[in-house]
Amino acid sequence: STRNCPCKMNHLPAKSPLASPVSEGVNSRVEALDNLSMDSFWLEVENIKQSAEAEQEECNLADVKTQEEGEAEAEWLQDAGLSELLGDRGSDGDNLVLLSTLTRTQTAAVQRRLDTYSRSRRRKNKHPVRHVRDIFGVVNPEETGAEKEESSPDPLWHNLRTANTQRKTQDYSCTVRNPGKEEVFNMDVAYSEQAAVLLKGSFLPESRKLKDGNALTKFKIPKGRLGVTRIGDLSAQDMKKIPTLALIELTALCDILGFELKRNKAAKLKTTEKRLFGVPLNTLLENDQKLLPNTKVPLLLQALLSCLEKRGLETEGILRVSGSQTRIKSLEQKLEREFYTGLFRWDEVHQNDVSGLLKRFIRELPAPLLTAEYLPAFAAVQNIPDLKQRLQALNLLILILPEPNRNTLKALLEFLSKVVARENNNKMNLWNVSTVMAPNLFMHKGLPNKIPEGKEKQLAEGAADVVRMMIHYQDLLWTVSSFLVAQVRKLNESNSKRYQFCDKRIKNLLRKIHADKDKVEKNQAEPSKIVKVHASLLLKDSLEVHLNNATRVADVLRQFQKNLCQNGWNIVNTVNLLKCNNSVEGTNLLLYEVGGNIGEHCLDPDTYLLDLYHINPHAEWIIKQNPSYPRMF
Repeated sequence: STRNCPCKMNHLPAKSPLASPVSEGVNSRVEALDNLSMDSFWLEVENIKQSAEAEQEECNLADVKTQEEGEAEAEWLQDAGLSELLGDRGSDGDNLVLLSTLTRTQTAAVQRRLDTYSRSRRRKNKHPVRHVRDIFGVVNPEETGAEKEESSPDPLWHNLRTANTQRKTQDYSCTVRNPGKEEVFNMDVAYSEQAAVLLKGSFLPESRKLKDGNALTKFKIPKGRLGVTRIGDLSAQDMKKIPTLALIELTALCDILGFELKRNKAAKLKTTEKRLFGVPLNTLLENDQKLLPNTKVPLLLQALLSCLEKRGLETEGILRVSGSQTRIKSLEQKLEREFYTGLFRWDEVHQNDVSGLLKRFIRELPAPLLTAEYLPAFAAVQNIPDLKQRLQALNLLILILPEPNRNTLKALLEFLSKVVARENNNKMNLWNVSTVMAPNLFMHKGLPNKIPEGKEKQLAEGAADVVRMMIHYQDLLWTVSSFLVAQVRKLNESNSKRYQFCDKRIKNLLRKIHADKDKVEKNQAEPSKIVKVHASLLLKDSLEVHLNNATRVADVLRQFQKNLCQNGWNIVNTVNLLKCNNSVEGTNLLLYEVGGNIGEHCLDPDTYLLDLYHINPHAEWIIKQNPSYPRMF
């Protein structure tokens, strides 16, 4: 049925020749899905096809032009915040700061793309671009780009490439490692560095057979001394730096694993006169924020999810059983007229029709929810044989997503988790939900559809598996890795110091950065410290806290509560703070790190504050009330 569908699965990027051994692992893993029915997937595809045909939509609206050599690398460098390396020698301050924060594997990823772009420019007889060896002051007179165009100047990449080639003969057996046992998910060290260590030591990544949701491996993020940072804990200013760093890290990880990271160009789509369906997320949010400031998820989507949560979670086959296409189209038109007036009666709509509207809303977005640029990358995650590394790639992809897309996706996944939690009543387990939602997320009328003959089943199952991972592991995926937070701190430190660049600016910059790092390490020898914690929105007084190696955020919040209740402090605002019997609800209070090398950072209760002080001695610590939102938006 899919061969004639006008909205077939989108083309997935071809794998690099280095990745050929992985296909064995992928095929074995996909074979393990044979016992998991794909009927729901193909039924959903057929429903989408019928809906498109009924409206006589032209689904293949845009074609992605084949990029010339070097174009993809130039776009990557621009998206990675390194556009100035494409030829402008006069204003590379921001590039230098960013490059100074990169790990070795991340630097190798940048270098590979600069080398490819340089070769393409030389072939076109254009002005040469900056070379990464110039940026870091590394010069090898025996090997220049013109003399050895096809070789990699970085020994790390050469070793990784050799190791990947040698692994072609090794067997990728898909075994379940420690089934049911909780495993550690390390976020302190860059994922690409972890992969490089495994590769260097010839530790094969172990794939896990896909079984029912209950058999999926459990992962635990070990809390270091600085705690765990979730998406939403960082200020908007700092979060803007994360996608750039995540893109560089994802590219480095794919290089290590032997996968080619391909991205689509954003398609230019027709504008619509509608107000709800087929409207870009940014436009929807701009309109909604005029009614409700700080709205982060479209109000229509919130209404659809709320209606289904109230009346649809117990409905057997919810999401799978399609509502009437005629009624759904009529309801869409009615919503366009009445939604913002408040006259629309949700209690009169059948649950299956609401689920149809939900899926239609996602499909009708002018650009895919996972974005046109990175939809192929999300789909290609299935080709990584090791589950932990698949999750690492997904974590980085989610961090790369624009904020509106990421918030909307999170709201959807939270709802899907609630559907799975009611499996006993609605008969929709994790795999059922994943197979139904995968076509709605991975099929899009605005992108080209090129599926290799005979690959439909493999691609469909892989897409469903990616959705399943996003639903099941969403708490892990919405975490900002500690190594990325550390890189943000380095960026802020370097920018705030405003280093002066001269003829030898590269060496001076790096020497200054390392000298400052040594000063911080010396300060870490302090066994204790007395600091002030502010709560200006709650109290006129500040709290003096004696820090030692055992003092955590939770301890400071408890001390604050104790003083608030016993010492009769001058309270500025008691709304929602004081509860019955003059006690303070601890979950209503949060401690923030503000300033220094961070914009604003909501701290994990298990953060050890003396360690944090040594990392950021110039920050202020402020206690605030926890915004009481039902969701993360």
